[in-house]
This record gives sequence, C-alpha cells and structure tokens, in this order.
Amino acid sequence: MASARTLKRLDALIWTLIFAGLLVLVLGIASHDEARIAGWSLSVLGAIAAGVGVGLIYVRSRLPEDQASSKPNPENRT
Repeated sequence: MASARTLKRLDALIWTLIFAGLLVLVLGIASHDEARIAGWSLSVLGAIAAGVGVGLIYVRSRLPEDQASSKPNPENRT
C-alpha cells in the first residue's frame, strides 16, 4: 500500500527520468559528429534513463493506493 505522498514522488521521478533521458538522448545524437564516444555515451545513458522511466510507469500502475488516502477528508476541504 503506497501513500499519496509516495505516489506523487514516484510520478515526479518517472516524468523527470523520461524527459531528462530523452533530452540527453537527443544531445547525444546531435554530438555524434563532433565527439563520437561522448555522443554514444550520452545516447546510451539517455535511452537507459527514459527506459527506466517507462518501466516505472508499469510499476506505478501495479501499486495499490492506500485506502485511507483515497477517502475524502472533510476537515481538509478547501
């Protein structure tokens, strides 16, 4: 059972990994002509980070939400 706070942190980590990984992947592809080893290294690291983010989406979908956090709390209405 995961709390709402844990799920929010996991969501933030997932999207950070995906977007940062894709950015690094593109930077690696763009720098292949100038620095071949660095370009390939960036491409591989970016692809791994994006892949981990996509894998964590599956993990997140399998986590049950805590029952106490899914019920509305009348004291915290805004």
